[in-house]
Amino acid sequence: MSAPASRDRWLAAGLPRRYAIAWLVLLLVAIAVHLARGALPALATYPEPWFLPLRFWVSDLMKWLVNDFDLGLFTFQEMTRSIAWLLEWPLRAAQSLFAEGFSRGIGRDAEEIVPRIPWIALIVACALMGLSARGRGLAALVAGALLYLAVFGQWDSAMVTLASIVIAVPLGAGAGLLLGIAGFRSVRLERVLVPLLDLMQTVPIFAYLVPVLFLFGFGPVAAMVATIIYATPPMVRVTMLALRQVPADVVEFGRMAGCSRRQLLWKVLVPSARPSLMVGINQVIMLSLNMVIIASMIGAGGLGYDVLTSLKRLRIGDGVEAGLAITLLAIALDRLSQAFANRPPRAHRDTTPPFFRRHPFLIAATALLAVSWMAGSVLPGVQDYPETLEISTAQMWSDLIKWINVNFYDHLEAVKTWLLFHLLIPVKRFLTTVPWIAVVAAVAIAGHRLGGWRLAALTGSLALFMAVTGNWEKSMITVYLCGVSVLVASLIGIPVGIWAARNERVHRVVQVVIDTLQTLPSFVYLIPVVMLFRVGDFSAMIAVVAYAVAPAVRYTAHGLRQVPAQLIEAATAAGCTRRQTLWKVQFPIALPEIMLGINQTIMLALSMLVITALVGTRDLGQEVYIALTKADTGRGIVAGLCVAFIAIISDRLISAWVRRKKRELGLE
Repeated sequence: MSAPASRDRWLAAGLPRRYAIAWLVLLLVAIAVHLARGALPALATYPEPWFLPLRFWVSDLMKWLVNDFDLGLFTFQEMTRSIAWLLEWPLRAAQSLFAEGFSRGIGRDAEEIVPRIPWIALIVACALMGLSARGRGLAALVAGALLYLAVFGQWDSAMVTLASIVIAVPLGAGAGLLLGIAGFRSVRLERVLVPLLDLMQTVPIFAYLVPVLFLFGFGPVAAMVATIIYATPPMVRVTMLALRQVPADVVEFGRMAGCSRRQLLWKVLVPSARPSLMVGINQVIMLSLNMVIIASMIGAGGLGYDVLTSLKRLRIGDGVEAGLAITLLAIALDRLSQAFANRPPRAHRDTTPPFFRRHPFLIAATALLAVSWMAGSVLPGVQDYPETLEISTAQMWSDLIKWINVNFYDHLEAVKTWLLFHLLIPVKRFLTTVPWIAVVAAVAIAGHRLGGWRLAALTGSLALFMAVTGNWEKSMITVYLCGVSVLVASLIGIPVGIWAARNERVHRVVQVVIDTLQTLPSFVYLIPVVMLFRVGDFSAMIAVVAYAVAPAVRYTAHGLRQVPAQLIEAATAAGCTRRQTLWKVQFPIALPEIMLGINQTIMLALSMLVITALVGTRDLGQEVYIALTKADTGRGIVAGLCVAFIAIISDRLISAWVRRKKRELGLE
């Protein structure tokens, strides 16, 4: 064997050996520090005198902005309240159109001039949109979803929610489009935007509410601002990606045609990227609907307020009905936006047909609205769904929970107790007693092993931030709850994903189930969980697993179905059984995709953990929630940053591992 080849093999073997030695040394140091806690307290528990008072600095900054910052012609607070005043006009118009009607006067002296859109007209108009976009199936789905709102007495609240969505989505999508275009044109701006977007998408939703409450006051406008901030980042990412994916020959054709830079953007790039941009708009819609319950904490009404009130009063039936109303509204808007995104472009014609032939559904919807508005003044049943025809399943859901508690209480308690004593409590004790310096070093070593010094510096510094700001113990409790929940979700999701990948009928059923799970508002999961298991870490874990299991299923099924057919044929020709083909060929090839699903499961678990603070957890989510109730901006933002940094650490480590694994498998 030649000397260079021998040296390369020795170096390749020496690299993992070096990391193994580092891990062994770290383990021994951690054990020594743990045993000598009395002699080395600063290494075991981060000393309180060393805490960085960042939360107080942030709170003081916010107070200075609100009370003292003067821009010359106006103060900072006057500027934010002026923005709120401008946003209030379109929001009030949308609420009048969908929920309240147009009136003249104030309070008891108000006189209705034009009533709101009749319920039957809105349902038929949306059904016509579905018919125009895809066909009868979508029209029936949309009409059925909206009819549920009327029949089950959720129409008034749903219209308040829809009014907010109708304004928030265009503003969020427009802002995201403009920022995405700016990032596409400027590499420097993109470098600033990407980490900012990462932070915005990992900071808990509650953390947005405290500064928004300070700057824009309490009410529907502040809730809409928080919704826009939360829903805009995906549109920015999709815009930058979609514009880069426009084929080069299309861009060259535009330049050859003499387009200026602005014409090339708006006449060539944006129209070519329209299908992908519509996906971004779809994401804005779904995130806006996901925000409606949390936004109700700072003044938003509608369905979100109904779910939140039901949770506080433990009215399981009312909460489930309102939650299903949000879900069905989300499904209707989701399917409509997807249908318009995937609709093929119209064929070119030499002559332009008349307007009524080009837009028959628009004309039909307009005529229907006009007729129904006139008929509504004579026939009350046309304007508002008759209350005598409303039905409710609230009592049924409440009785179902009571029946489960009566008949299966002992079984549920046995499962809860076993998991608490054999899984949850041991993991919690371990993570809360491990020396902080050992955890920071472990995260840095993992980063160096997977991505080099840059990743090691990033992950190590983010972990150190949690200790420096005094949030170490609550951060470890968050990691414990997230880790256990993700483990359970993976043990459920991966087998289900394998089953779905190997059976087409099961795959269709599973797709429907996980699509429904991902459209259910996060708060909806808490109501039955609290009724069955009461408050505590176990209830939080069950709610997180139910909310976060969908990506584990989806990515597992997708990864296994994407394995090249020739590899499976080669394994079969080599004499492998079906089980051997799965575990020796398909699963290793699909493992990077499966890990991406686990990564998404972690992101959803962390976002849900902040909400589970309402059921008695003692983690960072509780810190964010307490900050909201006390209007403590610094406390909420710092705790939210800690949650975001946990998400970023896991995302960067898993993504680095996936890239390395794909290179090893020749998939890149």
